[in-house]
Amino acid sequence: MTEKRAHFATRLGAIATTVGSAVGLGNIWRFPYEAGVNGGGAFLLIDLFFVFVIGIPVVCAEFIIGRNTGLNIRGAFKKLAPGKSWALIGYMGILASILILSFYSVVAGWTLEYLRLSIVGFGAENSVDSFHSRFDTFATSDISPVICTLLFLFINYVIVIRGVQRGIEKMSNIMMPILFILLVVFCINSLMLPGASQGLSFLFNPDFSKVTPSVMIGAMGQAFFSLSLGLGCLITYSSYFKKDTPLLKTAGIMASIDTMVAILAGIIIFPAVFTFGMEPAAGPRLVFEILPSIFTQLPGSTIWSILFFFLLFLASLSSTISMSEISIAYLVDEFDMSRRKATTIIISIAMVLGVLCALSFGSLSVVTVFGLTFFNLFDYISSNILLPIGGMFISIFVGYVLDRRIVKKELSPKSSRRELTGMRLVILCLRYIAPICIAAVFLYSLGIF
Repeated sequence: MTEKRAHFATRLGAIATTVGSAVGLGNIWRFPYEAGVNGGGAFLLIDLFFVFVIGIPVVCAEFIIGRNTGLNIRGAFKKLAPGKSWALIGYMGILASILILSFYSVVAGWTLEYLRLSIVGFGAENSVDSFHSRFDTFATSDISPVICTLLFLFINYVIVIRGVQRGIEKMSNIMMPILFILLVVFCINSLMLPGASQGLSFLFNPDFSKVTPSVMIGAMGQAFFSLSLGLGCLITYSSYFKKDTPLLKTAGIMASIDTMVAILAGIIIFPAVFTFGMEPAAGPRLVFEILPSIFTQLPGSTIWSILFFFLLFLASLSSTISMSEISIAYLVDEFDMSRRKATTIIISIAMVLGVLCALSFGSLSVVTVFGLTFFNLFDYISSNILLPIGGMFISIFVGYVLDRRIVKKELSPKSSRRELTGMRLVILCLRYIAPICIAAVFLYSLGIF
């Protein structure tokens, strides 16, 4: 028999879980290297613009769909547009969530390995070259990455199987404060480094001469990726919202906190990079090669390294929990399945696909589909195709198709002037701005222009 639909116990819990779904490697790993490659301050300003012009309206769109129906992503579209093809968006979100959970857990598994290495010690050779060699050896092996991926997914299983309130909400209420405390501690330490002024100048003084169409598209993509738009996790989470949860306010708080985490990550990383003469445009290897070499040069290096990779682990876990829940809610709602059985099925699928992704850097690196390894294929399909299309059609659905009375009921239940103004701005963005901008990201990512 279908289990009774759960709800988040408190408004704070609802905010913590939705923030947790957005805060992840996209903020702490991806944002600093994107900002480093794309000129720092100018990239930050453009990213902020897109977060508030596109991000918040699309978050509101997902919240409206989820809270109004109280269903999973596929069931929600089926209820709001019966007999139409809009439910296909739900299937796209479910597929994307499984693909992302699979390859994302590989990177999250790397944080577990580096947390272990931080505890036992990295060894005597601590140059950037030695960390590059160490990471390359680890990632291309066929045992350790697989074990780390499976362990990380098992941790997800233990949390998600406990349900919405006892598992997801409870862990989010614990993880989010710890994550913010660690961020603040690292920021204080970075601001005391000799290169702090250079690092802050790089992050906050925009150099608009470096702004190109590519930088603007990259900033738009970062805002989209960071907030997990188009995936359906916010539809799923908002289906657990109580009716008195203010959607526009919650969306604004979520986007603001998510952006603040990314900025704090920049404050942590760039002062350290400039202090020790590293390259801010180092790219994705910043976290696993550049930063560990920096930690070894700090007083109390072991503690800093342990805390940082524990921070990355928490950020990864908060995101993958939400990705797991998308498919689990679908199985529970649509197939009358128990939560335990649904969780076991989804995590088992992710484990199989995750092993393929983990081995993509080792023995399966020669196995390609359309010239891409499993890891890169899953990343490309989800990030460059499924998420942009999903986000664009969610915007169009709420902006043009959904009954305006439903939008008004969810966004402005009291019909106050402030609520009505906010609703009009959201609809304006969903109709005219978000679809065009998201389409631009999609076409650019495919190399069409």
